[in-house]
Amino acid sequence: MRIILRGTSGVGKGTQAKKMSKKFDIPHISTGDILRSESKAGTGLGKKAREFMESGKLVPDHLIIEMMQDRLTGKHAGKGFLLDGFPRTVRQAEMFEGMLESSGLDIDRVINIIVDNDVIIKRLTDRRVCQECGHISKIDGPGEDRKKSCPKCGGQLYRRPDDDIGVIKKRLEVYKEQTRPLVDYYKKKGLLFDVDGEGSEEAVMERIISVL
Repeated sequence: MRIILRGTSGVGKGTQAKKMSKKFDIPHISTGDILRSESKAGTGLGKKAREFMESGKLVPDHLIIEMMQDRLTGKHAGKGFLLDGFPRTVRQAEMFEGMLESSGLDIDRVINIIVDNDVIIKRLTDRRVCQECGHISKIDGPGEDRKKSCPKCGGQLYRRPDDDIGVIKKRLEVYKEQTRPLVDYYKKKGLLFDVDGEGSEEAVMERIISVL
């Protein structure tokens, strides 16, 4: 099973991807997690990508493709995969198709999770990440992250630079201008299915399963 999850930041792709990965026993490949890991490690790719991520811009195609080629070969491609955050442009999708075709593979479904922009902004500005284990928590309002600790390990919470409200709005604009055409691209191929991303995690999961 080879699945692509689509939707703007904050629609819950990462949460649903982890659930689906466990349920269907396929690897969850998140470009966002990989890029943040590369950035934290200070690799060449990470340093280049950080400049784009922190300003709310898309990381260039050649950097993304370089990274994905290393992860979509061997056991990943053979067993199936769940992509979260890739491809983000029609150009990336075309390059990705070429990668798959060379291995005799194709995509089974593209799930497009939809959430209202106001809800997305609220979700992202209210989330904090543990400095120790990376667990994501929700806060109740400004300053609450200084009063709470990670529920998993007790570590200190912080807000990612790319969860600043200005950066979030920029990302939403970029999505509308540059990645929305990708939805039309997959829709024309008959691969795309829209799913309402509001409500409980369980309810959203049921909606996704219903179109697989």
